[in-house]
Parts: sequence; C-alpha cells; structure tokens
Amino acid sequence: MGDVWTRQPRDNDQSVGGFRDAGIVTMFPSLRGGNDNPGKREGFYGEVDDILAATEHLAALSYVDPMQIYLGGHSTGGTLVMLVGATTDRFRGIISLGPVAAAEQYGGQFVYCDPNDELEMRLRSPMHWLHCVESPMYVLEGASGNWDGAIEFMVDANGNPKIEFFRIPGHDHFSVIAPLVEIIADEIVAGQIKLDRQSLLNLR
Repeated sequence: MGDVWTRQPRDNDQSVGGFRDAGIVTMFPSLRGGNDNPGKREGFYGEVDDILAATEHLAALSYVDPMQIYLGGHSTGGTLVMLVGATTDRFRGIISLGPVAAAEQYGGQFVYCDPNDELEMRLRSPMHWLHCVESPMYVLEGASGNWDGAIEFMVDANGNPKIEFFRIPGHDHFSVIAPLVEIIADEIVAGQIKLDRQSLLNLR
C-alpha cells in the first residue's frame, strides 16, 4: 500500500492528507491478497465486499457519524468505488477520480481473472452498472487524463441522474487530485458535496 498519509508534491499528491488536515476521519482499507492479508486478489470483484465490510467497521466507531460516510478512490481505486456504488446506497456520496469504463482498458493488468472471459470482465466494468447507482456519484478526471477513450464511454452511456461527470481543463490524471481534494474536503465539512461545473473550470 505504501505511505498514504503523508502529503506529496502538489502535481501528484495521491495521499489522503487533504482530508485528514480538514479534520475528516479517514480510513484507507487494505484489501484481500494485499499487504499480507489473507485471500487472493480478485480485481474489482471480491474487493467490493471488502470495502463494504470496512465501511461497516467505520460506521460502528463511536466518533463516526454513520450517516455521513463518503467513499472515494483514484485510478484503479476510482474504478473500484464505482463498482461499490452500484451495489449499495450506503454512502452519502461517492467520488471517483480517473476510473476506466471497462476492465479491458487495463490491458490484462489488475483484473486477476481470465481477460478473455466476457462475463468476468463485464462484472468488473463500471459502464455496465451505472443504472444501479443510488447514492450521489461524482466522476472526475483531468482533461488530459483517462477521459478520452475511457470515461467518455460512460458519459455517453449514462442515463442515471445520480451520476455526474466532470472533465477538468488544465489537469492530467495526477495533477487534478490535490485541488479536487481541497474542494471536496471543504464541502464534506460543510455537510454536503455540491460540485458544479463552473467552480471546477479554474481549478488550480
């Protein structure tokens, strides 16, 4: 997993330091088959259950409001949280940064199943489950990140008003993280995420 807590350079800060600095209780769960955990990696499948189990553990803590839990992830984490969001309405909001639309777009990496098995790949592909999402979901990416050829497929296929897509100009797959975290953290502290296209146009 590595160090997810320490702030990194702003052009590629994949830590959760921005949320912690804002006073938000933050959990970064490690999943099956990783970090010496039992089981084996399944790639966007059994890991969905791991996230849901971690959520229930978090919700049971005395200092956590179980009705104010948000879920977020970047890149492969962004893909995973979209799949989690298709299985439950448990979260106050879901933030996915730079996911892919289909597991095939990983070119055989990260899926840990037979990449030629259409059903296995379909189960791991967010674009097929957009209609199942019930919590507010925000999918964001830098304009020069995974948007073209990835997220744009979901934009075209989506008919679910619970999901909003934001293409952020002037940013790539990594530089978009830090400024977005700052905005999202402030809005979580205020009580509700209210992202809008205008406020994201001049993100720095």
